[in-house]
Amino acid sequence: MEQFQSDESLLALFRNPNTKEQAFTAIVNKYKERLYWHIRRMVIIHEDADDVLQNVFIKAWKGLDRFREESGLYTWLYRISTNESITHLQNQKKKKAIVAFGNEQDLTEQIRADPHFDPNKIEWKLQLAIQQLPEQQRLIFNLRYFDEMPYQKMSTILGVTEGALKASYHHAAKKVENYLRNS
Repeated sequence: MEQFQSDESLLALFRNPNTKEQAFTAIVNKYKERLYWHIRRMVIIHEDADDVLQNVFIKAWKGLDRFREESGLYTWLYRISTNESITHLQNQKKKKAIVAFGNEQDLTEQIRADPHFDPNKIEWKLQLAIQQLPEQQRLIFNLRYFDEMPYQKMSTILGVTEGALKASYHHAAKKVENYLRNS
């Protein structure tokens, strides 16, 4: 089975019991890298991103029979990835709150602890700046800046109006710019 068939043909193959597993493998292969990087920008740690991505594909496997194709397959997977990433971050906050009553700088410290961290490289400064944003702004900034996602598609995924997304992105971009200027 060719890895990059159309979503429609992959979904048709998924609905056939004889080709279901093969079709799902093709879906995973088609989208795993894009979804991984979306998740990784949110959760920062590679191992966490792998865990979240695995959860995404487990949910996709369980829910694909009920997928109504009201949105694109990638949009649906992206929404699951976003929700799973947010859930993962919230669970981490809860665990850390039990241990140390909430350290808001935790993701920043994880970035600095990365063995490849070089505070003089702009990509690391950018990641540190992004981690200073509130969770919702960080998500919107990542979707728009890194994924170049149109506001209309973001609105579908996040259930937020396009105007609110534009305003949030504008505020996030200003905060990132100020952080980069002052660091």
